[in-house]
Amino acid sequence: MQYKAMKEKISILGCGWLGKPLAISLMKQGFSVKGSTTSEAKLIEFQELGITPFLISLDNLTSNIAAFLDSEILVVALPSKDIEGFRNLISHVEKSAIKKVIFISSTSVYGNSEELVTEASETIPSDLTTIEMLFKNSTHFETTIIRFSGLFGYNRKPGNFFKDGRKIPNPDGFVNMIHQDDCIHLIEKVIEKNAWNQIFNGCADTHPTRKEFYTKCTLDIGLKNPVFENIGQVQQKVISNKKSKEILGLNYQYGDLLTLNYGEI
Repeated sequence: MQYKAMKEKISILGCGWLGKPLAISLMKQGFSVKGSTTSEAKLIEFQELGITPFLISLDNLTSNIAAFLDSEILVVALPSKDIEGFRNLISHVEKSAIKKVIFISSTSVYGNSEELVTEASETIPSDLTTIEMLFKNSTHFETTIIRFSGLFGYNRKPGNFFKDGRKIPNPDGFVNMIHQDDCIHLIEKVIEKNAWNQIFNGCADTHPTRKEFYTKCTLDIGLKNPVFENIGQVQQKVISNKKSKEILGLNYQYGDLLTLNYGEI
């Protein structure tokens, strides 16, 4: 993937499971990356990786936030649902050099539906949808919202999601999942294509039932067959990734969930 010759500066708020490998990938593309963590122990690790480290907590933004936001693009990859914390962050972003924001959200903002769920589908009221609107409503920068489905890959193995005999509910419902690598490629495509003021769903191409998916995931990592709970009405939701493929030209590397070996990825 080739970007403009001049290095752009990107700040990633939340260099955790997704943010850290994203930072590493972006640096390989020639970007200068600042990354935040709430752990002092990780500052040296970030420095060794080439990430300019910042100790930042959303619920207590300090004076270093100004230096952290001295970039062209901000990626917000925090699992927090602290509305006031984000409101305060946005007030700092509006005074900064940031011109583009990618806010990492979740397809959990959509309710269950018998129809295919697209970016135009109605969302359900939640802290997350409120935070999305705070970013989208600012006129000081352009925001693209990426709604990822269930995250997996590397040390995050779906076969471990229901351990110690926990019963898996809704076995006849469908899964919506996305591998870490595909998450990173989607974010990079937004930057490459300048796809701002958009909403994208990030999700694998296939949607096996929860019974099919979790049975395979569990057996692949050497655990015994999971136990399913057939109580209540079947809840279903199938997320469409069509827009991300049509507008961004994204090819999902881990698109067929039942052909993967979950012990190896």
